[in-house]
Amino acid sequence: MIELGQHAQYIVGAWSGVTLVTLGLILWTLRDAANQKRRLEELESRGVRRRSAKTDSPS
Repeated sequence: MIELGQHAQYIVGAWSGVTLVTLGLILWTLRDAANQKRRLEELESRGVRRRSAKTDSPS
């Protein structure tokens, strides 16, 4: 293993913190994406359509 010297505690703590924050952001993003997908499906089931969806009438 790499010798970290007298700053080992700081280095390990910093990397642990970065790892936890990164994993938290990934989980938060995945959860939000699932919520947004659910909300979009809910709206579409009620008949609300996206503005970008093609319509039958010319604009």
